[in-house]
Amino acid sequence: MKAKDKIFQVKKTLNLRGNLVSLDTPAVMGILNITPDSFYSLGRQNTEKEILSTAENMLAEGALILDIGGYSSRPNAEDISTEIETDRISKALALIIKEFPEAYISIDTFRSSVAKVAIDQGACIINDISGGTLDTNMFETVAKLNVPYIMMHMRGTPQNMAQQTDYKNLLKEVILFFSERVEKLRILGVNDIILDPGFGFAKTAKQSYEILQNLDYFKGLRLPLLTGLSRKSMIYKTLGISAEEALNGTTALNMAALINGASILRVHDVKAAVETVKLYKAIHP
Repeated sequence: MKAKDKIFQVKKTLNLRGNLVSLDTPAVMGILNITPDSFYSLGRQNTEKEILSTAENMLAEGALILDIGGYSSRPNAEDISTEIETDRISKALALIIKEFPEAYISIDTFRSSVAKVAIDQGACIINDISGGTLDTNMFETVAKLNVPYIMMHMRGTPQNMAQQTDYKNLLKEVILFFSERVEKLRILGVNDIILDPGFGFAKTAKQSYEILQNLDYFKGLRLPLLTGLSRKSMIYKTLGISAEEALNGTTALNMAALINGASILRVHDVKAAVETVKLYKAIHP
């Protein structure tokens, strides 16, 4: 290990339902979108059969975590009510926990009330695309629930984030956002924090590639990094293809993310991501 790597040694464990889970080998998080309008058509699970089949396949293929979302966060997505979001995730959670009680489940929401319901029903991670900016009660809720918190960087809302890409210094502004908010969480006693730079969220494709190229810039915060690159427009628009055709591009960028320090890959295609991690570990045992 290089001297600078020792100085910026990243936390490599998560407490998931009382189990200390190692991230020495990067983990894979499978995406379960319980929405009718996800940007990736094959990533939508809306029937009980689809939800259970997808969950079963992802777990069998090696997903450590299933990430359930009931609110579409694609650009210009419809802003649905808290009640609709809660109903969607509650039904999916009940199904999955009944069939796969040992599964680690993350709830993808920026609403503290939805997060609380999900954790009470058996989820064990909160994945917040807004990093606490869209709900002032989120940080206190995370602290009271005592669960790992994934903090993503985003400006604005899914409805207007595409118009908020005017950064003077992208990397410095994102790391300042994280630094200030991590300190607030630490004061509240939150121990397990994961950072997600938010590819495509209030960022152009060029800006997203700049972040990917400089992921190790965030090592100074000494927290695990999650990257959500799966089938995003930064891939398919660059290649002139569709989201449905973007698996190869996703695999290429996931390897780049691992090489640059990612500890968790959030993906639609678990098997491909698990294989990417295995090959990465063959290069970096």
